[in-house]
Amino acid sequence: MLFDLARPALFLLDPERAHRLTIRVLAAAPWRAASVSGSSPLSIRVAGLDFPNPLGMAAGFDKDAEVPDQLLGLGFGFTEVGSITPRPQAGNPKPRLFRLVEDRAVINRMGFNNGGAASARERLAARAGRGGIVGINIGANKDSEDRTADYAALTRVMAPLASYLAVNISSPNTPGLRALQDQGALTGLLDAVLDARGEAGPPVFLKVAPDLEPADIDAIARIALDKGLGALIVSNTTISRPPLASRDAGETGGLSGAPLRDLAQQRLRDFRKATGGGLPLVGVGGIASAEDAWARIRAGASLVQLYSAMVYEGPGLPRRIVKGLERLMVRDGFASIAEAVGTE
Repeated sequence: MLFDLARPALFLLDPERAHRLTIRVLAAAPWRAASVSGSSPLSIRVAGLDFPNPLGMAAGFDKDAEVPDQLLGLGFGFTEVGSITPRPQAGNPKPRLFRLVEDRAVINRMGFNNGGAASARERLAARAGRGGIVGINIGANKDSEDRTADYAALTRVMAPLASYLAVNISSPNTPGLRALQDQGALTGLLDAVLDARGEAGPPVFLKVAPDLEPADIDAIARIALDKGLGALIVSNTTISRPPLASRDAGETGGLSGAPLRDLAQQRLRDFRKATGGGLPLVGVGGIASAEDAWARIRAGASLVQLYSAMVYEGPGLPRRIVKGLERLMVRDGFASIAEAVGTE
């Protein structure tokens, strides 16, 4: 109710200013230790981690690891901070974030703006022992001469603090980054990351783009299985443009929110088929309700994430989705979330 009252005023602000205000408000809120009990029917074990429920906050919201505990307190089963780069980075010129209200969507061309690995590591180290699953999404600096080395360096720094590491090679806002999804480049990158992580490190997830050709999907799936990754995150924002009503529809950058839902759902199905169900999938893109999340789970996602929907639905959305998932699970005759994965 409070969000409904505040939303008109928030929407008068520039989207990036509104986001910074949201982070500051959350940072001032008390945090609550998250439960990792496996006793709930919504709990699920993925990549050796026990998630209290399958709903997570996607990377991009908490870029600098400022509010992971507060996000867990909103009802998320896990949260993913970042993307974090080795050195601080201002990102692309402003304006670079656009609300497409008529489409319930967002376009961003942020460009991995963040305060760098050192400051994020300090904050994450300070929360050590609080519990809760916090993934760390890592990226490369825009001006890096060796992006593979960036990912390896970040892995060494962040692995001790991460529940899992998410290798982000699918942002459309860092020139040339998506080229790392090419078969040869991806193999070399993952070898470097896994070597830097070591045998006892956290699981490694790979975040892919929705704008992939069938041959790319098959190659990525084959490499991910061969390297023993913990999961694939499907998918990042899209550079495609379905019909949109907003005046900002022509802005460049990655499109997220409701218009991405069908593409992301289909890409999840494609990766489910390509992996033969042999690798956990994290479904993200256009999820705004329990029904959206349930459809992604039935299509093959062990976990789901959201971000853009929070812009329009507010901080009560995670708890509504979690409650809705439990209702839908009972309605369809499943005793646990794990039973429902891939039963579409």
